[in-house]
Amino acid sequence: MAGYEARRLENIKRNEALVKDLGLQNNVTSPSRGKQKIKDQIQSPAKRRRLYINSPTRSSARIANALSKQPATKDVQDESDSSNNRPRKGQAKKPSSDVATPKRSTPEREPSADVDALIEKWSSWTLSAPPPTRDVEGNYHFASHPQFTPNKSPEDIIREGSFGGTYWRPYYSRRLRTTITDDWKELPSEWTEGLDVAKYLTSETADPEVNKYGVICGQSIEQWEAHGWIMHEYDVRGWFQWYCRFWLGRRCPDDDRQVKRWKGCVGETGRFRKTLLKKYVENGIRSVADEGDDDQKGEVSPVVHQTCHHWAWEVRQEALDRFWAESK
Repeated sequence: MAGYEARRLENIKRNEALVKDLGLQNNVTSPSRGKQKIKDQIQSPAKRRRLYINSPTRSSARIANALSKQPATKDVQDESDSSNNRPRKGQAKKPSSDVATPKRSTPEREPSADVDALIEKWSSWTLSAPPPTRDVEGNYHFASHPQFTPNKSPEDIIREGSFGGTYWRPYYSRRLRTTITDDWKELPSEWTEGLDVAKYLTSETADPEVNKYGVICGQSIEQWEAHGWIMHEYDVRGWFQWYCRFWLGRRCPDDDRQVKRWKGCVGETGRFRKTLLKKYVENGIRSVADEGDDDQKGEVSPVVHQTCHHWAWEVRQEALDRFWAESK
Protein backbone atom coordinates (compact mmCIF):
# COMPACT_ATOMS: atom_id res chain seq x y z
CA MET A 1 0.00 0.00 0.00
CA ALA A 2 2.90 2.31 0.86
CA GLY A 3 4.27 2.01 -2.66
CA TYR A 4 0.90 2.82 -4.21
CA GLU A 5 0.46 5.87 -1.94
CA ALA A 6 3.95 7.10 -2.79
CA ARG A 7 3.22 6.85 -6.54
CA ARG A 8 -0.07 8.68 -6.04
CA LEU A 9 1.53 11.57 -4.15
CA GLU A 10 4.29 11.84 -6.77
CA ASN A 11 1.71 12.05 -9.57
CA ILE A 12 -0.26 14.73 -7.70
CA LYS A 13 2.80 16.92 -7.22
CA ARG A 14 3.86 16.53 -10.85
CA ASN A 15 0.45 17.45 -12.20
CA GLU A 16 0.05 20.42 -9.84
CA ALA A 17 3.31 21.78 -11.23
CA LEU A 18 2.24 21.12 -14.82
CA VAL A 19 -1.08 22.93 -14.46
CA LYS A 20 0.67 25.91 -12.89
CA ASP A 21 3.37 26.03 -15.58
CA LEU A 22 0.85 25.82 -18.43
CA GLY A 23 -1.39 28.50 -16.97
CA LEU A 24 -4.56 26.38 -17.14
CA GLN A 25 -6.53 28.78 -14.98
CA ASN A 26 -9.93 30.26 -15.74
CA ASN A 27 -8.78 33.26 -17.75
CA VAL A 28 -8.92 34.59 -21.29
CA THR A 29 -6.31 33.34 -23.74
CA SER A 30 -5.89 35.17 -27.00
CA PRO A 31 -5.65 33.07 -30.18
CA SER A 32 -2.11 34.26 -30.83
CA ARG A 33 -0.92 33.31 -27.34
CA GLY A 34 -2.57 29.92 -27.64
CA LYS A 35 -0.71 29.19 -30.88
CA GLN A 36 2.60 30.30 -29.41
CA LYS A 37 2.22 27.92 -26.47
CA ILE A 38 1.10 24.81 -28.33
CA LYS A 39 4.60 23.53 -29.13
CA ASP A 40 5.79 23.74 -25.53
CA GLN A 41 2.60 22.15 -24.22
CA ILE A 42 2.68 19.19 -26.57
CA GLN A 43 6.34 18.62 -25.69
CA SER A 44 5.46 18.49 -21.97
CA PRO A 45 3.42 15.29 -21.59
CA ALA A 46 1.94 14.70 -18.16
CA LYS A 47 0.83 11.44 -16.69
CA ARG A 48 -2.52 12.24 -15.11
CA ARG A 49 -2.89 11.38 -11.45
CA ARG A 50 -4.48 8.10 -10.54
CA LEU A 51 -8.02 7.74 -9.27
CA TYR A 52 -8.73 6.09 -5.95
CA ILE A 53 -11.14 3.20 -6.29
CA ASN A 54 -12.05 0.17 -4.23
CA SER A 55 -10.94 -3.19 -5.56
CA PRO A 56 -13.48 -4.85 -7.87
CA THR A 57 -15.18 -8.08 -6.90
CA ARG A 58 -14.31 -9.82 -10.19
CA SER A 59 -11.23 -10.27 -12.34
CA SER A 60 -9.96 -8.13 -15.20
CA ALA A 61 -11.56 -10.56 -17.67
CA ARG A 62 -14.92 -9.73 -16.14
CA ILE A 63 -14.25 -6.01 -16.45
CA ALA A 64 -13.24 -6.34 -20.08
CA ASN A 65 -16.33 -8.42 -20.78
CA ALA A 66 -18.57 -5.84 -19.10
CA LEU A 67 -17.09 -3.05 -21.19
CA SER A 68 -17.43 -4.99 -24.42
CA LYS A 69 -21.11 -5.68 -23.70
CA GLN A 70 -21.93 -2.10 -22.71
CA PRO A 71 -25.16 -0.98 -24.43
CA ALA A 72 -24.82 1.49 -27.27
CA THR A 73 -24.78 5.04 -25.94
CA LYS A 74 -27.25 7.62 -27.12
CA ASP A 75 -25.46 10.45 -28.85
CA VAL A 76 -27.55 13.33 -27.60
CA GLN A 77 -29.51 12.15 -24.56
CA ASP A 78 -28.78 14.38 -21.59
CA GLU A 79 -27.22 13.04 -18.42
CA SER A 80 -28.91 16.01 -16.73
CA ASP A 81 -32.29 15.43 -18.39
CA SER A 82 -34.76 17.65 -16.57
CA SER A 83 -37.86 15.69 -17.52
CA ASN A 84 -37.59 12.90 -14.96
CA ASN A 85 -38.45 13.01 -11.26
CA ARG A 86 -38.12 16.79 -11.08
CA PRO A 87 -38.35 18.15 -7.50
CA ARG A 88 -39.77 21.55 -6.67
CA LYS A 89 -37.50 24.50 -5.95
CA GLY A 90 -35.87 24.20 -2.54
CA GLN A 91 -36.61 20.47 -2.28
CA ALA A 92 -33.61 18.28 -1.56
CA LYS A 93 -33.12 15.10 -3.51
CA LYS A 94 -31.23 11.97 -2.51
CA PRO A 95 -29.86 9.46 -4.99
CA SER A 96 -32.41 6.74 -5.77
CA SER A 97 -32.43 4.05 -3.11
CA ASP A 98 -32.09 1.25 -5.64
CA VAL A 99 -28.78 2.61 -6.85
CA ALA A 100 -27.36 3.96 -3.60
CA THR A 101 -23.66 3.57 -2.96
CA PRO A 102 -23.14 0.43 -0.88
CA LYS A 103 -21.39 0.76 2.45
CA ARG A 104 -18.07 -1.06 2.77
CA SER A 105 -16.90 -2.03 6.23
CA THR A 106 -13.68 -3.78 5.25
CA PRO A 107 -10.45 -1.79 4.80
CA GLU A 108 -9.45 -0.98 1.25
CA ARG A 109 -6.75 -3.18 -0.20
CA GLU A 110 -4.00 -2.11 -2.54
CA PRO A 111 -5.39 -2.28 -6.09
CA SER A 112 -4.71 -5.52 -7.90
CA ALA A 113 -3.07 -5.64 -11.32
CA ASP A 114 -6.38 -5.62 -13.19
CA VAL A 115 -7.61 -2.54 -11.31
CA ASP A 116 -4.30 -0.80 -11.98
CA ALA A 117 -4.85 -1.38 -15.70
CA LEU A 118 -8.33 0.11 -15.50
CA ILE A 119 -7.06 3.13 -13.57
CA GLU A 120 -4.37 3.72 -16.16
CA LYS A 121 -6.92 3.60 -18.97
CA TRP A 122 -9.09 6.21 -17.24
CA SER A 123 -6.60 8.71 -15.95
CA SER A 124 -3.14 8.29 -17.49
CA TRP A 125 -2.95 10.47 -20.54
CA THR A 126 -0.61 12.93 -22.16
CA LEU A 127 -1.33 16.56 -22.87
CA SER A 128 -2.03 16.90 -26.59
CA ALA A 129 -3.86 20.22 -27.01
CA PRO A 130 -3.39 23.84 -25.89
CA PRO A 131 -5.75 25.75 -23.60
CA PRO A 132 -8.88 27.17 -25.25
CA THR A 133 -9.07 30.72 -26.52
CA ARG A 134 -11.95 33.05 -25.67
CA ASP A 135 -13.77 35.47 -27.95
CA VAL A 136 -15.35 38.84 -27.15
CA GLU A 137 -18.73 37.22 -26.40
CA GLY A 138 -17.14 34.98 -23.79
CA ASN A 139 -17.29 31.76 -25.81
CA TYR A 140 -14.40 29.33 -25.56
CA HIS A 141 -12.83 27.85 -28.68
CA PHE A 142 -10.87 24.61 -29.03
CA ALA A 143 -8.72 24.19 -32.14
CA SER A 144 -9.45 20.47 -32.41
CA HIS A 145 -13.25 20.93 -32.32
CA PRO A 146 -14.28 24.34 -33.76
CA GLN A 147 -18.01 23.67 -33.26
CA PHE A 148 -17.59 23.16 -29.53
CA THR A 149 -18.06 26.65 -28.04
CA PRO A 150 -19.13 26.52 -24.38
CA ASN A 151 -19.14 29.75 -22.39
CA LYS A 152 -18.61 28.28 -18.93
CA SER A 153 -15.32 26.76 -17.83
CA PRO A 154 -15.19 23.68 -15.58
CA GLU A 155 -14.09 25.91 -12.72
CA ASP A 156 -17.11 28.19 -13.30
CA ILE A 157 -19.46 25.22 -13.15
CA ILE A 158 -17.93 23.94 -9.92
CA ARG A 159 -17.69 27.27 -8.11
CA GLU A 160 -21.09 28.63 -9.15
CA GLY A 161 -22.82 25.48 -7.93
CA SER A 162 -23.76 22.36 -9.86
CA PHE A 163 -25.16 18.84 -9.56
CA GLY A 164 -26.44 19.63 -6.08
CA GLY A 165 -22.89 19.17 -4.81
CA THR A 166 -22.96 15.42 -5.54
CA TYR A 167 -21.07 14.99 -8.80
CA TRP A 168 -17.86 13.68 -7.22
CA ARG A 169 -19.47 11.69 -4.38
CA PRO A 170 -18.44 8.05 -3.96
CA TYR A 171 -20.57 5.88 -6.19
CA TYR A 172 -20.77 2.18 -6.86
CA SER A 173 -20.59 1.24 -10.52
CA ARG A 174 -22.80 -1.78 -11.07
CA ARG A 175 -21.22 -2.41 -14.44
CA LEU A 176 -17.67 -2.44 -13.07
CA ARG A 177 -18.60 -3.66 -9.56
CA THR A 178 -16.28 -1.03 -8.19
CA THR A 179 -16.77 1.98 -5.93
CA ILE A 180 -15.36 5.17 -7.44
CA THR A 181 -14.19 7.67 -4.85
CA ASP A 182 -11.88 10.66 -4.37
CA ASP A 183 -11.32 11.19 -8.09
CA TRP A 184 -12.17 14.87 -7.61
CA LYS A 185 -8.55 15.16 -6.45
CA GLU A 186 -7.54 14.83 -10.10
CA LEU A 187 -8.84 18.39 -10.61
CA PRO A 188 -6.37 21.29 -10.50
CA SER A 189 -6.24 22.63 -6.95
CA GLU A 190 -7.05 26.14 -8.23
CA TRP A 191 -10.53 24.97 -9.25
CA THR A 192 -11.48 23.93 -5.73
CA GLU A 193 -9.36 26.19 -3.55
CA GLY A 194 -11.44 27.61 -0.70
CA LEU A 195 -14.49 25.45 -1.48
CA ASP A 196 -16.24 23.24 1.05
CA VAL A 197 -15.57 19.95 -0.72
CA ALA A 198 -18.15 18.03 1.30
CA LYS A 199 -20.81 20.54 0.27
CA TYR A 200 -19.91 21.42 -3.33
CA LEU A 201 -18.31 18.21 -4.62
CA THR A 202 -18.89 15.05 -2.60
CA SER A 203 -22.23 15.47 -0.82
CA GLU A 204 -24.29 12.28 -0.59
CA THR A 205 -27.51 14.34 -0.79
CA ALA A 206 -28.29 16.74 -3.64
CA ASP A 207 -28.83 20.20 -2.14
CA PRO A 208 -30.75 22.69 -4.32
CA GLU A 209 -29.23 25.61 -2.40
CA VAL A 210 -25.79 24.63 -3.68
CA ASN A 211 -26.86 24.99 -7.31
CA LYS A 212 -26.57 28.34 -9.06
CA TYR A 213 -30.29 28.47 -9.87
CA GLY A 214 -31.52 26.98 -6.59
CA VAL A 215 -33.11 23.86 -8.07
CA ILE A 216 -32.24 20.22 -8.62
CA CYS A 217 -32.39 18.84 -12.14
CA GLY A 218 -31.61 15.59 -13.84
CA GLN A 219 -30.91 12.05 -12.75
CA SER A 220 -28.29 10.31 -10.63
CA ILE A 221 -25.00 9.05 -11.99
CA GLU A 222 -26.20 5.49 -11.36
CA GLN A 223 -29.17 6.19 -13.64
CA TRP A 224 -26.86 7.63 -16.31
CA GLU A 225 -24.90 4.40 -16.16
CA ALA A 226 -28.03 2.24 -16.34
CA HIS A 227 -29.19 4.16 -19.44
CA GLY A 228 -25.86 3.50 -21.17
CA TRP A 229 -24.82 7.16 -21.40
CA ILE A 230 -21.37 6.60 -19.86
CA MET A 231 -18.36 5.30 -21.78
CA HIS A 232 -16.46 3.56 -18.98
CA GLU A 233 -13.30 3.24 -21.05
CA TYR A 234 -12.71 7.00 -20.80
CA ASP A 235 -14.75 8.89 -18.19
CA VAL A 236 -16.50 6.83 -15.57
CA ARG A 237 -18.59 9.80 -14.33
CA GLY A 238 -19.81 11.01 -17.70
CA TRP A 239 -19.92 14.29 -19.60
CA PHE A 240 -18.64 16.79 -17.04
CA GLN A 241 -15.64 14.65 -16.16
CA TRP A 242 -14.93 14.41 -19.88
CA TYR A 243 -15.17 18.22 -20.16
CA CYS A 244 -12.72 18.76 -17.30
CA ARG A 245 -10.12 16.56 -18.99
CA PHE A 246 -10.81 17.95 -22.46
CA TRP A 247 -10.31 21.48 -21.08
CA LEU A 248 -6.97 20.48 -19.58
CA GLY A 249 -5.71 19.15 -22.92
CA ARG A 250 -6.61 15.49 -23.15
CA ARG A 251 -7.96 14.23 -26.46
CA CYS A 252 -9.54 10.78 -26.79
CA PRO A 253 -11.76 8.73 -29.15
CA ASP A 254 -14.87 9.75 -27.20
CA ASP A 255 -14.46 13.48 -27.96
CA ASP A 256 -16.62 13.58 -31.08
CA ARG A 257 -19.51 11.82 -29.36
CA GLN A 258 -19.39 14.15 -26.35
CA VAL A 259 -19.22 17.26 -28.53
CA LYS A 260 -22.18 15.97 -30.53
CA ARG A 261 -24.13 15.53 -27.30
CA TRP A 262 -23.24 19.07 -26.22
CA LYS A 263 -24.43 20.45 -29.56
CA GLY A 264 -27.71 18.59 -29.22
CA CYS A 265 -28.30 20.06 -25.78
CA VAL A 266 -26.94 23.63 -25.82
CA GLY A 267 -25.37 24.21 -29.25
CA GLU A 268 -26.88 26.76 -31.64
CA THR A 269 -29.90 24.50 -32.23
CA GLY A 270 -29.69 22.50 -29.00
CA ARG A 271 -33.01 21.63 -27.42
CA PHE A 272 -32.33 23.04 -23.94
CA ARG A 273 -30.87 26.25 -25.35
CA LYS A 274 -33.88 26.78 -27.64
CA THR A 275 -36.33 25.97 -24.85
CA LEU A 276 -34.71 28.51 -22.55
CA LEU A 277 -34.49 31.29 -25.13
CA LYS A 278 -38.14 30.73 -26.08
CA LYS A 279 -39.05 31.31 -22.43
CA TYR A 280 -37.33 34.71 -22.57
CA VAL A 281 -39.33 35.66 -25.65
CA GLU A 282 -42.60 34.38 -24.17
CA ASN A 283 -41.99 36.50 -21.07
CA GLY A 284 -41.08 39.55 -23.16
CA ILE A 285 -37.58 39.70 -21.70
CA ARG A 286 -35.09 41.26 -24.12
CA SER A 287 -32.17 41.78 -21.78
CA VAL A 288 -30.36 39.41 -19.47
CA ALA A 289 -29.96 42.39 -17.14
CA ASP A 290 -33.71 43.08 -17.26
CA GLU A 291 -34.34 39.55 -16.09
CA GLY A 292 -32.49 40.26 -12.86
CA ASP A 293 -33.96 43.75 -12.41
CA ASP A 294 -37.50 42.44 -12.72
CA ASP A 295 -36.85 39.59 -10.32
CA GLN A 296 -37.69 37.17 -13.12
CA LYS A 297 -34.59 35.02 -12.89
CA GLY A 298 -36.33 32.40 -10.81
CA GLU A 299 -39.34 32.41 -13.13
CA VAL A 300 -37.60 31.90 -16.47
CA SER A 301 -37.29 28.13 -16.17
CA PRO A 302 -34.65 27.72 -13.44
CA VAL A 303 -34.54 23.96 -14.09
CA VAL A 304 -33.56 24.49 -17.73
CA HIS A 305 -31.14 27.25 -16.67
CA GLN A 306 -29.45 24.78 -14.32
CA THR A 307 -29.41 22.03 -16.94
CA CYS A 308 -27.70 24.37 -19.43
CA HIS A 309 -25.22 25.33 -16.71
CA HIS A 310 -24.29 21.66 -16.29
CA TRP A 311 -23.62 21.60 -20.03
CA ALA A 312 -21.24 24.60 -19.79
CA TRP A 313 -23.55 27.21 -21.32
CA GLU A 314 -25.57 30.14 -20.01
CA VAL A 315 -27.69 32.78 -21.72
CA ARG A 316 -25.62 35.77 -22.83
CA GLN A 317 -26.98 39.00 -24.31
CA GLU A 318 -25.67 38.34 -27.82
CA ALA A 319 -27.42 34.97 -28.03
CA LEU A 320 -30.65 36.46 -26.70
CA ASP A 321 -30.51 39.32 -29.24
CA ARG A 322 -30.03 36.88 -32.10
CA PHE A 323 -32.91 34.72 -30.94
CA TRP A 324 -35.24 37.72 -30.67
CA ALA A 325 -34.27 38.77 -34.20
CA GLU A 326 -34.91 35.27 -35.56
CA SER A 327 -38.28 35.12 -33.79
CA LYS A 328 -39.73 38.11 -35.67
